[in-house]
Amino acid sequence: MKFINREEELAFLQKEYQQKKAKLVPVYGRRRVGKTRLINEFLRDKPHLYFLCEQTSELAQLKQLSSQIGEFFQEPLLTKQSFPSWNDMFEFLGRKKQKYVLVFDEFPYLCQANPAIASLFQKGWDLYLAKSNVFLILSGSSIGMMEKEVLFYKAPLYGRRAGQILLKPFNFFQSRNFFPQSMAEEMVAIYTLLGGIPAYLLEYNPKLNFWQNIKERILPPSQFLAREAEFIVREKLREPRTYLTILKTISEGKRKFGEIANAVGLKKSSLSKYLGVLESLYFIQREVPITEKFPEKSKKGLYRLKDNFFNFYFSSVFPFKNDLEKGLFDLVLENKIKPRFEFLAAFVFEDICVEAVPKISKRNFPKIEKAGRFWDKDTEIDIVGLNEKSGEILFGECKWSNHPLGVNIFKNLLEKRQKVDWRSGQRKEFFALFSKAGFTPALEKIAQKRSDTFLFKLKDLEAVKG
Repeated sequence: MKFINREEELAFLQKEYQQKKAKLVPVYGRRRVGKTRLINEFLRDKPHLYFLCEQTSELAQLKQLSSQIGEFFQEPLLTKQSFPSWNDMFEFLGRKKQKYVLVFDEFPYLCQANPAIASLFQKGWDLYLAKSNVFLILSGSSIGMMEKEVLFYKAPLYGRRAGQILLKPFNFFQSRNFFPQSMAEEMVAIYTLLGGIPAYLLEYNPKLNFWQNIKERILPPSQFLAREAEFIVREKLREPRTYLTILKTISEGKRKFGEIANAVGLKKSSLSKYLGVLESLYFIQREVPITEKFPEKSKKGLYRLKDNFFNFYFSSVFPFKNDLEKGLFDLVLENKIKPRFEFLAAFVFEDICVEAVPKISKRNFPKIEKAGRFWDKDTEIDIVGLNEKSGEILFGECKWSNHPLGVNIFKNLLEKRQKVDWRSGQRKEFFALFSKAGFTPALEKIAQKRSDTFLFKLKDLEAVKG
């Protein structure tokens, strides 16, 4: 499989590797996001020792690692006899002056086997490895544990790293590289279904049509994606039933804190804890209006699932597991999934347009620094983009509809913009409309006469670079 879209991260690793001193780089991110693929690409032309940590005892892992070290450095004794301790291992490695890469993949598993392991690594680094020529990579899918043991201020290994890589899912524009032959409308559907996780995108079969992919690659219980979301939740969390219910509730559109509490049947104090855990795992995010000055204190927060596939699964597959176990794939697809999918796609299309705004390069289009949604009690605007330095503000609407977008939508946007309290009277306003089905001739005529108004069809988004 061609290596896709990780050029910046790979370039960072290459640059650090070229320096003639020891380096420590944590690489972390959620499961299936491509950490191991990135590391393997980096290792391709370099001497390296790769160790995959497992959910076994500390002693068993030290024994296995000792054997691999023995083979790598051609020390036959180590292949038969383990290092007595981690300190002995680090002392041995510290004497090696050659340049090589040492990878501990799924480092959190090692931390689970021995809660003091990060402190032992810190001591080994300070006493031995920092004086060597090793390039040490600590990789992990447990974001919270990687932050606790390696990255945060109180972490034992804090201050030792040369940098870090938080590997994120691909955005829409990066995900297109998996399907270069797909038209924009199909790609929006694929991204709505699978999001930007490489392992999920690779499950999509371009030889099948979109609905066949769902029917054959997701709905049958034997398929990889059929149980993936639940497996991840059950692996990461205690009380998975409660967390699964919360994820299902949010995916179905109950996004306010009170709505979630009522639907799940939890006290608000308890729900806060559960939501905090899901946020720390990057399963959900709390979204506030883009103009909020103090997001953490905002009372307008709405919760949403971060991953498109999780959102699709928990809203459109998880509730119908019993039918799927009976093999009623056509029934679920036709009666449950298809009627709701356009709603999911419309929401994702808004995300794509928000994401596109700071990337758009077009004459007279404002240079937007950040973009997001805006809402208050009685007003919603799909896109508000801001440039704090220039005082420019962009108001936008996105319509995933089979009907051309008309003048009425534009006039409504002109009215709604007055509700946005941001540099009122001292700002320069612009307007952008995004439409799946294009625009009426009347709206196109208005836009042609105005230098502050821009219209974007689906094909226009194809020119936006990731």
